[in-house]
Amino acid sequence: MNKQPIFSPYLALVIATIAVSTSAIFVKLTDAPAGVIATYRLLFTVLFMLPFVLWKHAHEIKNICARDWVFSAIAGVFLALHFILWFESLNYTSVASSVVLVTLQPLFSFVGAYFFFKERVSLEGIIGCLLAVAGSVYIGWSDFRIGGTALLGDILALLGAATVTGYWLFGQSVRKRLSLMMYTFVVYTISTSVLLAYDLSLGFALYPYPGKDWLVFIGLAVFPTLLGHTVFNWAIKWLSVNTISVAILGEPIGAAILAYFILGEKITAAQLIGTAVIISGIYLFMRYNQPTAR
Repeated sequence: MNKQPIFSPYLALVIATIAVSTSAIFVKLTDAPAGVIATYRLLFTVLFMLPFVLWKHAHEIKNICARDWVFSAIAGVFLALHFILWFESLNYTSVASSVVLVTLQPLFSFVGAYFFFKERVSLEGIIGCLLAVAGSVYIGWSDFRIGGTALLGDILALLGAATVTGYWLFGQSVRKRLSLMMYTFVVYTISTSVLLAYDLSLGFALYPYPGKDWLVFIGLAVFPTLLGHTVFNWAIKWLSVNTISVAILGEPIGAAILAYFILGEKITAAQLIGTAVIISGIYLFMRYNQPTAR
C-alpha cells in the first residue's frame, strides 16, 4: 500500500498545470527546431537532477526490475514523440489551438486506462470530462477552421495528445514501485537520448544558438518539466492517469493568459466562455468521479 502523500495530490495538480502552461510560450520564443528544443529541455532537466540522483538515489538503480526498465523506456520514447509532435505543431498553428488539441488526451487515456488497468470512469466523471473537452474545443474552434498549415499543426498536436497519453499510462504502473526522482530521471534520460538521435538523424545543428534560446531551454527545463511533468509524476502515484489527463485540460487557460501578456495574442470572448466551461468540467470530474475496476 502506498504511503500517505505529504500534501494533497490535487494541490499538486494545480501547481503542475500552471507550470506546464508556460511550455507553449517558451517554445514560441525560439526559432530552434522542435527536436532541438525538446532535447535541450530534457537534457537540462537531467543535468539539474543528476546531483540529487547521485546523492540520494543511486542505490535504487540495481533494484529496478526488467519490466520497469522496459516500461520506463517505452514511456521515455512516448515522451520524446510527444515533444517532437507538439513543438512542431506550434510552427503551424496558434498557441491556443495547439494547446487545446494536445490536452484532449483524456479521450485517449479513458480508453487506455480501461484496457491497461480495467479502470472505468463514473457517469459524472465522463460528463465532467466531456464538458471540459467541449470548453477546450470551443476555445480553439475559430482556429480549427483556418485550414492549410494550421490544419497540419492541429493534426500534429492531436498526435501529441495520443503519445503523451502513452507516457502517462506506462508511468502510472512504474511509479507505484519506483521513487519519483529515479523514475523521472530514467525516463527523461531515455527520452533525451531518443531526441538526440532524432536531431542527429535529421542533421539539426545542436549549436550555436543565441543567448535568448539558451534561456528558453533552461526555462523549459525548470518550469513545465521539473515543476510540471515531474509534479504530475509525483501525483500519479496516488491518482489515476484519467485524473491527471483531465487536470491538464486547464492548461489552455494558463497558456492563453500568458500568450496575451507575453506574445500579444488576444483573449477572445470564446476563450473566456471556454475557460468557464473547462473549469466547470474539471470540478465536476474531480468532485464526483469514482473510478472503478471491472
